[in-house]
Amino acid sequence: MPIDVMRFPRNTAGRDWAVGDIHGHFSRLRRALREVGFDPSRDRLFSVGDLTDRGPECEEAPQWLAQPWFHAVQGNHEDYAVRYVRTGMVDADNWRVNGGGWFLEMSPEAQRTHAETYARMPLAIEVETDGGVVGIVHADCPVRDWSKLARYIQDRYKRARSVCQWSRERLAHRDASGVRGVRAVVVGHTPLTAPVVLGNVYHIDTGGWMPGGYFTLLDLATLRTRPTESVDREPEVRPRVTV
Repeated sequence: MPIDVMRFPRNTAGRDWAVGDIHGHFSRLRRALREVGFDPSRDRLFSVGDLTDRGPECEEAPQWLAQPWFHAVQGNHEDYAVRYVRTGMVDADNWRVNGGGWFLEMSPEAQRTHAETYARMPLAIEVETDGGVVGIVHADCPVRDWSKLARYIQDRYKRARSVCQWSRERLAHRDASGVRGVRAVVVGHTPLTAPVVLGNVYHIDTGGWMPGGYFTLLDLATLRTRPTESVDREPEVRPRVTV
């Protein structure tokens, strides 16, 4: 079971950024970080999860998670790996189709090493900023009030994990009601042609791992995105739907 909520104090030395799904494309991410002048001695990078599967550099994920400036929530693709090693209760054929073949072909020892690392990733992250707390989950927040999230995860773990890691309901219904008790919630999971904001929920997976996509970096202090393409606040959502 992953940690419920991991909390981080305000960064008084540098900047905090969030990034969408990475899916084994760490070289592309490095280039995006260089473009914003990311300084690992001062700055922090928060990931919405799905570090792994699909891309050519998935085996780098544990090394990134070991960096003191990099922090990520557990996405559904990390959950695949954890469940496969711990219980075997995974549709392996479906996972392979969706990029998990590299993991299935590793040695059992290497699989355990990765799974143990992913198991330590939290379901949610809170980051203090000058403007208030920013929450991060992979897919969506399962409660309307962020202050109730930790208790909800404890009481209804399976349901909470399902929404945190899999839900696309907010996008499907263009639900702009937002989440109370938090400045913003940052999510990924659904690749989009541009960042989308629904209420105070920021969807920032712009397919940096896909042909023709790019990594969106969200400055948690200003809630502005880089590159500085327009953010769609009244979207006609056109997701590139994947698992």
